[in-house]
Amino acid sequence: MISTIIDRLLLSIPVLLGVLLFGFLLLQLVPGDPARVVAGPSAAPDVVEALRVQMGLDQPILVQFWAYMERMFTGDLGRSMISNKEVTAELAAAIGPTVELMLACMIWSIPLGIAMGTMAAVKRGSIVDRAIMAISVAGVSLPIFFVGLLAVQYLGVLWLNLPFIGRGGPLWSYDGLRHMILPALSLGAILVGPVARMTRSSVLEVLKLDHVRTARAKGLSERSVILRHGLRNALIPVVTLIGLQAGYLLGGAVVTETIFSWPGIGRLVVGAILSSDFTVAQGAILVFALGFIAINLIVDVLYSLLDPRVRK
Repeated sequence: MISTIIDRLLLSIPVLLGVLLFGFLLLQLVPGDPARVVAGPSAAPDVVEALRVQMGLDQPILVQFWAYMERMFTGDLGRSMISNKEVTAELAAAIGPTVELMLACMIWSIPLGIAMGTMAAVKRGSIVDRAIMAISVAGVSLPIFFVGLLAVQYLGVLWLNLPFIGRGGPLWSYDGLRHMILPALSLGAILVGPVARMTRSSVLEVLKLDHVRTARAKGLSERSVILRHGLRNALIPVVTLIGLQAGYLLGGAVVTETIFSWPGIGRLVVGAILSSDFTVAQGAILVFALGFIAINLIVDVLYSLLDPRVRK
């Protein structure tokens, strides 16, 4: 297990180097002058030129890239071009609400999707199977902004009067939990469908295997056959899908956080792009990459827990 984790971490090094290169090229290729953004639109040309020298933008590209890599490896992400705050401080304040939102939506959507997919596989061809698949297709097809607007209109305004603007506090507080309900429901709604469809297909394949027929021949109950011998072996592709969807949720949270004014990293990135705050955008790209790497590492660990052959 430890050697597998170390191997995955070593393989992540080239990925991080590529992300750092992309973040540097973002500053070079995007339209606009960072010195002009810092100085302001009404700054004199000599002030802008002095800022370019101070920021090292007058140096050759290779020299700028080396200085950029040195700052990244020391944990210095620079300062925001708009607020002049440290990028690490802004990202640290925004990553917490985003992680809370992702965990809140996955806590209810993943068990529900697995239960729906298992039920559809057991009741294959019945009206229950068709209804679950119809709901899954709707969940996959509907865009997240449409689901969010429906949640605001009906659950936030007409029916339950739930708050839908801002973050009321930490997730474990009452006000924070009330503010979390609508964003978590909207973001988790796009995860239920893919998980249910993948679970159904995987369970149907596993139920055809020899070890399942052997378990039934031994006289085990159908519930025990499905849960102990069928579902556990069927969860490996489901775990892969959940890992990919978790990375997608990290990007999909941008839309959700914008709709509900959630102070997460997605909303921070949108504001940075609109205001040409390149240093914050660079830091956010690095955080997204680290998030994907961490999610893939967790998926590999879950593989070894579900399938003993992986541990060997």
